[in-house]
Amino acid sequence: MLELEKIKNALSSSMSPQVQGSQNTKLAAVLIMIYGPEPSVIMTERPKTMDYHAGEISFPGGRWEKSDADLLATAIRETGEEIGVQIHNNQVIGQLRPVTTLNSGFTITPFITILEKIPLIRTTSEIESILQIPMVPLLKTMDEDKDPVHKSIQEMYTFKFQNHLIWGASARMLNQIANALSANGLL
Repeated sequence: MLELEKIKNALSSSMSPQVQGSQNTKLAAVLIMIYGPEPSVIMTERPKTMDYHAGEISFPGGRWEKSDADLLATAIRETGEEIGVQIHNNQVIGQLRPVTTLNSGFTITPFITILEKIPLIRTTSEIESILQIPMVPLLKTMDEDKDPVHKSIQEMYTFKFQNHLIWGASARMLNQIANALSANGLL
């Protein structure tokens, strides 16, 4: 079984949470929470009534606001608002490469935290449901989109969990995790 400490070593990285971009850039940040004896990740299902990313499976997070000190502050604030989990800066171990959504034009910076156990989670109006997904089985469902039209635009992957399809920016983040774990001989 994959241990949290090994995952932490593979995913720890320097962070650059500063807000960069033009006034026209839509910035967002998410928090990837990995936890438990059988490492799992928290993902959320967005309500079908949302303006952006309706019905999609994603990591907790959201849009940067001018009152946020940086993108890490955005990820932490939005995670608290969406699922009621309070994470502190010193619990965040790294950051993945930012990804851009094709349909809404957000540049999303993903941050990673490793927790022994997950605190109490609650849903809000921004979340349809919360998914606690065993990480290794999820990463093994990766399918690369071979459509040449999609490939010319951006890397495209899908992952499956029960009856949910994870695609787009969230899938590109999961692919980064899979690559980091594979590079360290963990997957």
